[in-house]
Amino acid sequence: MAESTHSICVFCGSRSGNDPQYAKDAAALGREIAAQHWRLVYGAGDVGLMGTVANATQGAGGETFGVIPTHLLDWEVGKRDLTRFVVTENMHERKKVMYMNSDAIVVLPGGAGSLDEFFEVLTWRQLGLHEKPIFFLNANGYWDPLIGLMDHVVAQGFADDSLTGFYQLFADVASLTAALRAALS
Repeated sequence: MAESTHSICVFCGSRSGNDPQYAKDAAALGREIAAQHWRLVYGAGDVGLMGTVANATQGAGGETFGVIPTHLLDWEVGKRDLTRFVVTENMHERKKVMYMNSDAIVVLPGGAGSLDEFFEVLTWRQLGLHEKPIFFLNANGYWDPLIGLMDHVVAQGFADDSLTGFYQLFADVASLTAALRAALS
């Protein structure tokens, strides 16, 4: 295993969703993270897209750093065979540890937890607390309704235009990987 040069935090679902493309993309991203000698930082689950991205990263020889709160060890099936496995007391601490140990954030399809994670790092970025890139993998337009909402928030005067510049969307893993390489160089 080559030493990781950067760490990519991946927020994603503890379920796989209804579209098989989501799992295909999660696996492809995991393989790319390993191929680029980056470290995967994620929620330490072995279910859904979380498990898919972690297993693909490991299968390709990549380094993994998982962070899970105590109350989700059973529910998300804490994946204990990671390079590094951290158990936190609560969800907020989990997000903080994941954020602090990453150089970039990638958001794959997911539910309320993924939205919570995205909005927290977006808010921190809006407040000037970090400049880490935030990227969405917008598989088959999954995130289009959210982007519409963000545009609505700006149009209605609840945020400056700069808000929508704090994140970027990519339709496929290849363009996302190229953007990550550029952002981390």
